[in-house]
Amino acid sequence: MIAAVDLVVPVKPLHAAKTRLRGAADGGLGEPAAHARLALALAHDTVAAVRGCPAVRHLLVVSSDPVVAAELGAVGVEVVPDGPVSGLNAAYRRGAALLRGRDPEAVVGALQADLPALRPEELCGALGAAATLFAEGVAGRAFVADADTTGTTLLLAAPGTPLDPRFGAGSAAAHRESGAVALTGGWPGLRRDVDTSDDLRGAADLGLGAHTTGVLDRSSTP
Repeated sequence: MIAAVDLVVPVKPLHAAKTRLRGAADGGLGEPAAHARLALALAHDTVAAVRGCPAVRHLLVVSSDPVVAAELGAVGVEVVPDGPVSGLNAAYRRGAALLRGRDPEAVVGALQADLPALRPEELCGALGAAATLFAEGVAGRAFVADADTTGTTLLLAAPGTPLDPRFGAGSAAAHRESGAVALTGGWPGLRRDVDTSDDLRGAADLGLGAHTTGVLDRSSTP
């Protein structure tokens, strides 16, 4: 297993995050506060799984949302604001640059913030698989495709290799074409990112983390 990996997790401002999930936390009403609670819960459960994986040395969240900074900072997570360039890939590049500035030989990774069914052992398994590829010189970058096989939930770069994130529509193909190797383990919770209500139901079938479960239980209480 990789001895130490530094991970970057960007979190959008809650009012703008996960827009296709609006209404999932309050029976379709789409009330902003309820939606923000769900978006924050997804991030909380992702972060909790990351912190449970002993192969992760440092977790850096990139977010300019003050609620995200306060909530995750309260549980001991380092949060830095977005830089002058907006967008998901810019947030990943900023985080990776900060981490590599502290340790130029670090393994760095980019993880999505909407993985409420992620288990620490799944993340550790993927990190271990990447470690094997890096040690054998097979590739300098590796990624995990999402459940639909078109997106990316995790991207890793070996020591001395730029992260070069290419998240967005068709990111799995973009990462593959850029030279990253797809990791082939099962890891259903790591692959089940949540963009839609159907995705959320799929994550629920795997078993949601405590924060997301709490928000959805609250929405179903009369």
